[in-house]
Amino acid sequence: MTKKERVTFVIKTLKDIYPQIEVPLDHKDPYTLLIAVLLSAQCTDVRVNQITPLLFAKADNPYDMVKMSVEEIREIIRPCGLSPMKSKGIYGLSQMIIEKYNGEVPQSFEALESFPAVGHKTASVVMSQAFGIPAFPVDTHIHRLMYRWNLSNGKNVVQTEKDAKAIFPQELWNDIHLQIIWYGRQYSPARGWNLEKDIITNTVGRKSLINEYYKKTSR
Repeated sequence: MTKKERVTFVIKTLKDIYPQIEVPLDHKDPYTLLIAVLLSAQCTDVRVNQITPLLFAKADNPYDMVKMSVEEIREIIRPCGLSPMKSKGIYGLSQMIIEKYNGEVPQSFEALESFPAVGHKTASVVMSQAFGIPAFPVDTHIHRLMYRWNLSNGKNVVQTEKDAKAIFPQELWNDIHLQIIWYGRQYSPARGWNLEKDIITNTVGRKSLINEYYKKTSR
């Protein structure tokens, strides 16, 4: 199977499984999405969705957020992990949004990545899912699956993003990165992987990984 054929198979299979796809983080606008994505670093989406209602009940906009102290924010978001850094980031970016952008989340990578605790992946999620601007945020699921599907060398997430943007049509980026995430969670996890249920990897995956998997499971 050629690389082009593998890509075509991946696109078709993901579209068949996920004809409609939702952002896994609960939010109502660009600001609440930005906060939710920031909180999701090294934390599950399920946990984030349990914590954000508590935070947003007190502050779901930058003006109310800066009325709270960093310590108050930290106490609420503590279950998400990395709370010292995240609470400072939430407070700091809220100040910047008010002072520099009239209370509105800016629609540019440069502006978003200038915020404390906001990296390229977080900015990419906000740009793609809040504003509909083509982006390809790469998380651990996408990084893992792009390697398993022999579509990237697995060197690092920067290379994986570059490879993904090169092989998938730009008009699909905002949907397909979410489809890959959902697929990775449901059919191709890092742990408890059942290759027989993973139709994409079984069809287009690296032969070395597939052979190694069946060697282990046959012991």
